[in-house]
Amino acid sequence: MIAVVPSLIKQQVLKVGGWGWRGSGTPALTALPALSPQNVRVDPSSLSFDMWKEIPVPFYMSVYFFEVVNPEEILKGGQPRVRERGPYVYREFRHKVNITFNDNDTVSFREHRRYHFQPEKSRGSESDYIVLPNIMVMAAAAMVEHRPMSLRLLVTLALTTLGERAFMNRTVGEVMWGYEDPLVDFMDKYFPNTIPFKGKFGLFAQMNNSDSEIFTVFTGMKNLSRIHQVDRWKGLSQVSYWHSDQCNMINGTSGQMWPPFMTPESSLEFYSPEACRSMKLVFHEVAEFQGIPTYRFVAPSTLFANGTVYPPNEGFCPCLESGIQNVSTCSFNAPLFLSHPHFYNADPVLAERVLGLHPNAQEHALFLDIHPVTGIPMNCSVKLQLSLYIKSIRGIGQTGKIQPVVLPLLWFGQSGAMEGETLHTFYMQLVLMPKILHYAQYVLLALGGALLLIPVVYQVRSQDKCFLFWSGSKKGSKDKEAMQAYSESLMTSPPRGAVLQEARL
Repeated sequence: MIAVVPSLIKQQVLKVGGWGWRGSGTPALTALPALSPQNVRVDPSSLSFDMWKEIPVPFYMSVYFFEVVNPEEILKGGQPRVRERGPYVYREFRHKVNITFNDNDTVSFREHRRYHFQPEKSRGSESDYIVLPNIMVMAAAAMVEHRPMSLRLLVTLALTTLGERAFMNRTVGEVMWGYEDPLVDFMDKYFPNTIPFKGKFGLFAQMNNSDSEIFTVFTGMKNLSRIHQVDRWKGLSQVSYWHSDQCNMINGTSGQMWPPFMTPESSLEFYSPEACRSMKLVFHEVAEFQGIPTYRFVAPSTLFANGTVYPPNEGFCPCLESGIQNVSTCSFNAPLFLSHPHFYNADPVLAERVLGLHPNAQEHALFLDIHPVTGIPMNCSVKLQLSLYIKSIRGIGQTGKIQPVVLPLLWFGQSGAMEGETLHTFYMQLVLMPKILHYAQYVLLALGGALLLIPVVYQVRSQDKCFLFWSGSKKGSKDKEAMQAYSESLMTSPPRGAVLQEARL
């Protein structure tokens, strides 16, 4: 019985599925109570399958904008000053569609996403106006920077005719989900196939009420160690955005879950379509979430480092200062950069060039708390910043005398934590029950020891009685004669007078 307890604890681990990061590199929760090890795997017959298909835990995206306070001064060559606005909070809903199981132990799917604004959690409304750099103007200027002067002058004339300026004053809703811009039609007409959209332009327009690209991941049915690992994305085993095979590799999971039984030497790797690359988080410390033991994984300082600081990242260049990643190759060649918020963990000169930035680890570092035995994330906060490189371009009048600077546009945090009934179920099955079974080992050991001692004590006591009887048979002859005489007197009837005399007494 005692030997069975450890295996029962391990079985408890496999009675829960999990939740994790979504394919875009942001978290996705799924609490998966089940009844057998098979339910950890991606399988329609699994009790966890419906929860893997549609995440039941509430997830939120908080967006903070960097409003430009002094646009006119910037055009004259002044230092940019920004003011953080927000958060503007959205409830995120996602579920998998077009699920197809393949013959090679993989499953393919798309993920449908939609966002609902949460005014009660936000500081402001979607109708708020915010002054930001005009991404389309800066992208058009960057495209023709090295073209003939005549073409640049033509672009300037076109921008003037369309009423385009270097900075724009738009509502939060327009910046997020799209606005009509005649420049989009102009770009599509004279520079076809340079932008991947038509009509409206918005930073998150392609993400709302839309399906992701096709992910193909391993189910773990044949090999549990490969569960959730990405086999292909858009049918590709590697991308072609970057300048080295290592940087183009599609590694890790799609962000849903990770394999179980992790150690401090483990890393969390996933492919992020929005960043157009694979990312890796590293173990930071042993932590606890709502009484559940976890490992905290964080982004290493080299995640967005340039090739000079971290040579393996050379394939992501051309680079500027360390701590920001150029994503122009997968963002219609617009000079966009990805980093931690407020340029946290980046070259300090980046934050010094923009007034109003205050990077700190508590507010701007990303983390993932994961239950190491199951590989299930319990709590996460993913924070990333999108910035635009702006500068004066000769021949493009709209750019004025802007000094070269990486100007933050916004940063967003996607967060979620297991809670409610799913958290209670997880705690009962993977924390409380293993504890009970753990202490039950010692109780059973004590009971087993007691059961073993009872026959031993009984045997010893039986031997003591036998010894006393044997010792009595060895006494001296006088004692034996006295005992015999006493026994005979008891058997002989006493005289009648003696009885009466005794009665009188």
